[in-house]
Parts: sequence; C-alpha cells; structure tokens
Amino acid sequence: MKVYDAASIRNVAVVGHGGSGKTQLVSALLFDAGMVNRLGKVDEGNTVTDYDEEEIARKHTLSASLAYAEWNKTKINLIDTPGFGNFFADARAAIHVADGALIVVDAVAGVEVQTEKAWAACEEQQLPRLIVLNRLDRERASLARTLESLRLTLNRTIIPLQLPIGEERAFTGIVDLVSMKAFTTAGDGSGKVSEGAVPANLADQATAARDALIEMVAEADEALMEKFFEAGTLTQEELIKGLASATRAAKIYPLVCTSGAANIGAQALMDAILAYLPSPADRPFNAIANSETVSKPADEKAPYAAFVWKTVADQFAGRITMFRVYQGCLKADSTVTNATQGTQDRLGHLIALQGKTPTNVPELKAGDMGAVAKLKDTKTNDTIADKAAGITFARIPFPEPVLSYAIEPKSRGDEDKIGTAMHRLEEEDSTIKYHRDPQTHELLLAGQGQMHIEVTVAKLKRRFGVEVLLKPPRIPYRETITARVEAHGRHKKQTGGHGQFGDCKIRMEPLPRGSEFEFVDEIRGGAIPRGFIPAVEKGIQESRVRGYLAGFPVVDFRVALYDGSYHDVDSNELSFKTAGWLAFKDGMSRAKPTLLEPIMNIEVYTPGDNAGDLMGDLNGRRGRISGMEARGSTTVIKAQVPMSEMLTYEQHLTSVTGGRGSYHMEYSHYDEVPSHLQTKIIAASKAERGQAVEEPA
Repeated sequence: MKVYDAASIRNVAVVGHGGSGKTQLVSALLFDAGMVNRLGKVDEGNTVTDYDEEEIARKHTLSASLAYAEWNKTKINLIDTPGFGNFFADARAAIHVADGALIVVDAVAGVEVQTEKAWAACEEQQLPRLIVLNRLDRERASLARTLESLRLTLNRTIIPLQLPIGEERAFTGIVDLVSMKAFTTAGDGSGKVSEGAVPANLADQATAARDALIEMVAEADEALMEKFFEAGTLTQEELIKGLASATRAAKIYPLVCTSGAANIGAQALMDAILAYLPSPADRPFNAIANSETVSKPADEKAPYAAFVWKTVADQFAGRITMFRVYQGCLKADSTVTNATQGTQDRLGHLIALQGKTPTNVPELKAGDMGAVAKLKDTKTNDTIADKAAGITFARIPFPEPVLSYAIEPKSRGDEDKIGTAMHRLEEEDSTIKYHRDPQTHELLLAGQGQMHIEVTVAKLKRRFGVEVLLKPPRIPYRETITARVEAHGRHKKQTGGHGQFGDCKIRMEPLPRGSEFEFVDEIRGGAIPRGFIPAVEKGIQESRVRGYLAGFPVVDFRVALYDGSYHDVDSNELSFKTAGWLAFKDGMSRAKPTLLEPIMNIEVYTPGDNAGDLMGDLNGRRGRISGMEARGSTTVIKAQVPMSEMLTYEQHLTSVTGGRGSYHMEYSHYDEVPSHLQTKIIAASKAERGQAVEEPA
C-alpha cells in the first residue's frame, strides 16, 4: 500500500444520530472508491465498518471503527462512529483526532439529539465540518424542512452546496452549485455517474441557491466582500478558494445531498471532502510541552509523536491499538517510547485498517492514522513520542459510568475468566468499569446505560465464552445522622492472664452533604495514650463503612474523641478499636440516623408531542422538573430524579417515544429518602444480609 504525506490525507469523523445512515454512507464511499468490490448493506450485515457480531445482530454501530478510501491521489481516513447516547464516547474520541467531520443528518427526521451532541463536540474542538443530508430517497425526505431545522438548531451559516434532483424515491442525483452541473446515477447502486446540464425545472432554484452561496462566502472574508460589492458576484476561482477557506476556518458549513443505501452522491461527497475539509498539513495540532499547550505543524521530519485514541480487544489478534501520527514518521519493526507510561514498546507490523481487515504498511507519516497489534503497555490516551519531541497530547475525557448491575457467572469456574475478559474489555471501552463491591462482595459492571451493559455482557459471551447473569443494580444508598449526641464505648473482658480494657467517649455531629467523615482528637491530659487513639478511629471507620440502619456506609458526620480511660496492663489496640465500635453503635442509636439516596441530573430529549407524558412520568418517579426548552423539533426536559427511580427509564422512554427519545444522566448529590420508603429499604437490606451490622474482628 502507498505511503501518504500530510497534504494528501484527510482525517474525517463520520458522526450523527443513530439511524441517520452513517455506516451505509461509509459503505458507499468505500465501494465507489474501489476499496471493496460490492456495496455492503447494513441490513445484510456485510458492511466494512460494522463487523462485530453484536453490531451485525443489532444493525447499529456500537464502537468506532477505521476505514480508508483512496480518491484522486488522496487517502481519506474515515472513522465510522456510534450514534446512540450509550456509546457516544467513541464519537467524541473520533472527533478528538480528526481534522474534519461529516455531520450526517436523516432527511426525514432532521436534527436529533445526538446530532446536537456531535455538533457541540465539534465546536469544542473547533472542527471544520460538512453537513451530509442523507437518506434523501425516503418518503417525506425534505431539503427545505431539514435545512430550516439545521439553521434554527445548529448554525445559520449552514448552506447547500448541492440540490437534490428528484424527491423521495425519485431522487436520482445532485446539482453541484459550484460547477452548476448535474450528476445523476444509474439507479442500480453501481455508482456510475453521468454528468450533464442542470435540469430545466431546477434552473431557477439552482441559480438562486448559487447566489446565496456566493453571498455567504463573500460575507466570510473582507477582501471577497469588497469584490462582491464591486462586481455583484464572485469569479469561479474566488468562489472555490473562498468556500474552502471559510469551511476550513469553521465559518461556513456546506451541505451535501446523499443516499448511502441507493449510492447517490458518494463521489461528489468525496470530492467535497478533498476540496473543502483540511488536510493535516492545513491544520496545526495542539500538544502539551512543559505543561503548556503549543501549536505545531504536521512535520514528517520532526521526531515522531503519535496519540492512541482507541484500543480493540480482538480474540485472535489480541490487543489492537489505533493511533494517529501527528509528527515525524513511525516505522514497522521499531522500538518506540511511551511518553505517558515512561516505558518502551516494540512495534511489529504497522497496519492500515479497513474495518477489521489489516493491510501492512512499511511506515506511517505525520497526519496519517493506523494501528498495530500486541503492544505490551500502551493503552488508550497514551502518547507515543520520541524523547526529543518533548510533547504529549491531551487526554480524551471519557464520561463516568451512570448505571451499575451486579453480575455473576453461570458456572462457578468462570469467575476467574470474568476478571481476565473484563480487563480486556475495559481497555477497549473506557466508559465501563468492573469491580467487586467491598460491602456486598458482588461483582459490579457499570456503564452508560442498560443497552451499554447488555452489549458488554454479549461481548463477554461471544468473544470470551463467558456467560453471566445480570442482577438488578444495588443503589449506593448512604446513611447519616441528623442529631448531635455524646456516646460512650467501654470494652472490658477479663480472662486468665491479661484481660482487655478500652474506654472512650465521643461526640457525634452532622456535617453538610458531601463532607464524608471527620475524626477529631480532643484528648487532653493523657486520658487515652496517643498510641491507642488511631485504634479508636479505626474501630469507628470500620463500623461506619458497615453501616447501622441497613448496611450502607455512614457519611457526613464528625466524631470528636474527647475523653476515656485505660488500664496499664489490660489496654491494647484491639480493646480500643472495639471500644470505638461500641461508642459508634451507642451514638447511632440516639443520633436519629436516616438514609440518603443518590439524586441524578437528567436531561431527556424527546419529540415535542411526548413532552407532557414524560414530564408526568418524571413527577411520578419523585422527580423535580427544573426546566424545559425547545430545540428545533426536539424538546429537552431537565430534572433531578432519584437513581432508584431511573432503573427502568430507558425502556419506558423507548416505549413512549417509539425509540425517538434519549436521555443523559449524571450524578448530582445525595438527599434524604422519604421515611415511608426507608422502612422498605431497611427491611429488604436486613432480609438480604441476615443482620444489620456485624461486630468488627
């Protein structure tokens, strides 16, 4: 395979809402570029970028994947990304390493929730982008309606670069407003394109649309504006140059028309990518040098520096590490330095990925993307860089998990296998967490939502042969006190020889939410020897973690140890640790303990017609509505809802909105559980545990 330099590369993230046709569009691009010999179909499970068994079964992208198209002596690296909220972190990662984005929008649905999130993520990175109005062959597809939605919701400088020829099933091609030529397809999915004059019935519309394009390009540049005022228009050369400059500066967002399934507009889209999106040579990258952000060019002669943006756990090839080379040149069969870990790793074969299919390349130059198998220490978010480069790269910020499920192996012998398999899946997906709960000793799998967790469990079975059962997640309740009390703990045990004696007096008082726990030593005059005071604190710490009411950790309180007594012979650390536990238990019995529950910030994205029903449902889940706003055809409801009420919300939202709604949830704070619910929670916990608290060893 040919090695490309920075000026001959385009790195493009393909992002948008689930169901907008991103994967099918990438399939058409690869087919028309001659990278594959047939047009893969999502419905048939044979696309290049949806190759995981779970993606094929669900017919949705669940993980970002890399492919490339060679078009007009340029390599277009395409990152196909998931469009569902549970997996959006992969889209963020793709945007982080791309130089441009295709915002793919369904021509019927218009702007949807993840369209807005993808746009916002591109804004954060100041990423140039093209709008791809896809699926124009569908019934009720509309350029005018969708363009209005795009401008209202995203940006007013979204401007058509093309007009569709024909509507809905009669969509057969596009009119290019720059060249004022028509490009029609054979209609058989072959990708054969015929060039001709603009159809007579579209001539007036195309002229008006071209005039609007020229005017917007002129507005983006003062020099062009002066020429526009003088001549009343721009020359062809001025239009092309001005449009490219404004698009690469993220001042204008051209819109192109396609149908991935019918293979219409794919070649014109690749032409637009080459003409209007920047190459790595056009767009300096940001790096960190001496704790400061610096801007640097993609210089292939500089010391090598690359960034790992994704890791895949392949059951056959092992760990596959995907990276972007920002400067210098990486060569196969060489030793490189991991600047993040301070270690060295051996590169074997460098590969260009076409979905899951690798092609060996001798080297990858600045600006290019590729992968390597079986690196020992290097993981996602690591920088591979020569010491002489003196730079690292900012990490991709991955969201914390919002939902946990307990998992248990179907067969006893699989517990060790779970740990090994989950470790590999955690390397692949930075938004899942797997750990053993120190309180319940349950194995917990945490992720971005129920679908995310179900997909992870399916991967465990398909890739690693480990079957697990999912159990409803345990809500991480907490306990606290509401009254200030003084308490006494005295432990005295006499046996043959030395006995045991520990005596302490403590004061317990509530603290503000989020304060966790404080221990204050107020002993004066040697009432308790210094060496035994840590033992008292340890006894209280161990006891508070075990809980009092229902076995949940006690938080947001202060303990002051102010008095006590000891015995010269019988006192020891164990005696005072036990005395601390007894004092804690005594204090909790009178400090009016109560249960706390986690409250989540919720944003629900729904078609406006369903907003009323969903607000009523959130109120029924003990939610507090904090606001509602319209964003185009979408209504956003903001609320705070207890986590315990959100466990079944995903299914309910899907049912009410017909799958068009989505939501985002993140932790806000802890608040007191209503008393009538506390009784049920405490009873259930005691029944499960057999006893409320246990004496420390």
